[in-house]
Amino acid sequence: MKAWNRAKLLWGYLCRNDRLGGLPVEWIVETTAKCNLYCPMCPREIHPQPKADMADEIFDRLVAEAAPSAEHMMLIGLGEPLLDGKIFDRIERCDRHGIYTLLSTNGTLLTEEASARLLGSPLEHITFSFDGATKETFERYRKGARFEAVRDNFVRFARMKRERRAKVQIVVQMVQMEGTRAEAEEFVRFWRSVPGVDQVRLKQDETNLLQPGAAHEPADFKHPCHYLWRGPMYVRYNGEVYPCCQSYMLGGKPVGRIGEQRIEEMWNSDEIRRMRRLHARGRGGEVEICSRCVTTIPHPALVVGSLVFHGRWVRRLLPVIERLALFTRLPVRLLRPPREARAAQETLVHIGTGGAGDEPEKKRPR
Repeated sequence: MKAWNRAKLLWGYLCRNDRLGGLPVEWIVETTAKCNLYCPMCPREIHPQPKADMADEIFDRLVAEAAPSAEHMMLIGLGEPLLDGKIFDRIERCDRHGIYTLLSTNGTLLTEEASARLLGSPLEHITFSFDGATKETFERYRKGARFEAVRDNFVRFARMKRERRAKVQIVVQMVQMEGTRAEAEEFVRFWRSVPGVDQVRLKQDETNLLQPGAAHEPADFKHPCHYLWRGPMYVRYNGEVYPCCQSYMLGGKPVGRIGEQRIEEMWNSDEIRRMRRLHARGRGGEVEICSRCVTTIPHPALVVGSLVFHGRWVRRLLPVIERLALFTRLPVRLLRPPREARAAQETLVHIGTGGAGDEPEKKRPR
């Protein structure tokens, strides 16, 4: 069923159809809007959030409707997932419906008890957000968190995972910003030495807060954005549904609400179909939110691959593809970041698997 759904999406993408017969394979679900940190690069700073969790009826309805097609739910948003008192139940519910889950955490609440519960759950992927290799840098970007405490929480989780032989994939991630780039080598070196860590990743900053001049150039829209044909769609804690996470972050309007419209209606709403038509014609820049977006638009070859393989394998293959695109002289640029972000990538960028002996590499000028 899910393979057939991907086939329908793939056909729609290849034919540049604006109405799709398949449904999104991925979702970003904000199960809580609460957070315990202040981070200057976080969209919470321009989109104030209430201290609220997603209601059970919204989450249960979403999972039930998405189950026949969804392969992957990222239970993240503008809140810290471990502040959601029902996060473990939500992971279990997704698993019962054949949907695998991902969390991204700031680590402040990753106690030994919480770690044990996560490791005993069906969670398949967890991202540790750790911006900086030194106490000064980390605490500048993660205000309210203590460097040593969060680092120790992450190291303990990785150790517990290894001891229990749990299958959850651990990615330690740092966002590339002006204050973190100089610490990239130290960051990679430390986290690659921690047993249990599967990948260490330096991620492009995908917000406009610290790079207000960043945006796509007209040439970037040579290929249509994969989000519009594959997902993930973004669901806020209150059930509002957006075409993608950037749509909400950039002030776009929702295309519906869980419980008021069915997923098929929102996925093929007039607005999303308008966006698809413009992207299919190479005119994505005429969509106001797309013109200000700083998320990389990948080469169609990668989009096709992401619809051929199950979402589980896409998540595991993506770092490999990113590494090839960033560190080798390919005949085409499979990943083309927006203006300003491209200039930033002249600094060190690394994505790799855990284990010693693999040092960071310098990006070669092109």
